[in-house]
Amino acid sequence: MNNESPLRVALLGYGAAGRSFHAPLIRHTPGLELAVVATSRADELARALPGVEPVRDPLEAIGRADIDLVVIASPNATHTPLAEAALRAGRHVVVDKPFTLTLADARALTALADEAGRLLSVFQNRRWDADFLGLRAMLRAGELGRVTHVESRFDRFRPQVQDRWRERAEEGGGIWFDLGPHLVDQVLLLFGLPQRVGGLLAHQRSGAQADDWCQAWLDYGALQVTLSASVLVGGGLPRFAVHGTAGSWVKHGLDVQEDQLKAGQVPGSAGWGLDPQPARRYRGASEALIEALPAGDYPAYYAAVREAIRGRGANPVPAAQAVGTMAVLETVVEAARRGCLLPLPLTAAERAAWPRGA
Repeated sequence: MNNESPLRVALLGYGAAGRSFHAPLIRHTPGLELAVVATSRADELARALPGVEPVRDPLEAIGRADIDLVVIASPNATHTPLAEAALRAGRHVVVDKPFTLTLADARALTALADEAGRLLSVFQNRRWDADFLGLRAMLRAGELGRVTHVESRFDRFRPQVQDRWRERAEEGGGIWFDLGPHLVDQVLLLFGLPQRVGGLLAHQRSGAQADDWCQAWLDYGALQVTLSASVLVGGGLPRFAVHGTAGSWVKHGLDVQEDQLKAGQVPGSAGWGLDPQPARRYRGASEALIEALPAGDYPAYYAAVREAIRGRGANPVPAAQAVGTMAVLETVVEAARRGCLLPLPLTAAERAAWPRGA
């Protein structure tokens, strides 16, 4: 492969994730070329992205000899078999979250990528949310002292159940496997792996087939973390509430990049990632400092993937870290079933992929 030639990309899936996130980010990353999309929506693809070749069979896209990188943005239950096929074909691979549906599959894919000598990365774009970037920088500077309690949540108000795979009673459906990977990944990046985890999953809307509310608890000892997601919250609750021995940091509202992408704004353009809602930092009981946030930067993910493939940088979200995230996701489900807190079933080597405060 000529390092000066664009890396040719096959995108598997042109639903919500492929259409709104991956396609625009890939197309606006210098050095990447979106060449093929595996989709049943060929007419829609032709209107939106003329010149990009549609194919119906994702295995056909994987098998193209001129493809360097395969991006998997298909339903959750297809992630493992498609990633395995792509790695065995000698391709580099990006998998949308969740990486897999089981810890065993996460381990197997990670081992296969190591054996094949190929990049295997997980699209955890919310590492580049404006609020998370601001929070991570503040914690690194020690401005809250020793952190004691974190609440992190994704809330929306969608009272009507939709007929889509994410909301059906099928493998990989439900809000915990949809939004939980983001919540878990961010916390592990800040604090490393917890000692124990617990949680609850619920069906709250009339006619709900899969969990549409979840809450998880990550026990670090003195530090306690609560993660939540719901589709029946109409605003008001903080996205982040972080408390420590030197004060608190509170942020309302979601990062704007998802809405910008859906509105067709060009990634990296003027105003990209600028969050209109600042954070508030409290020192003591009443003093509030208004803190502007850095710009969100989803384009940084694919730029880092490009550099990692070319041997000029690190994998932005290594599969070895995704193993730890999958362990938390899977163990929370079991803990909810058993009604208790459980340790994570990880080896010492797997734990080492998540140093505290990565």
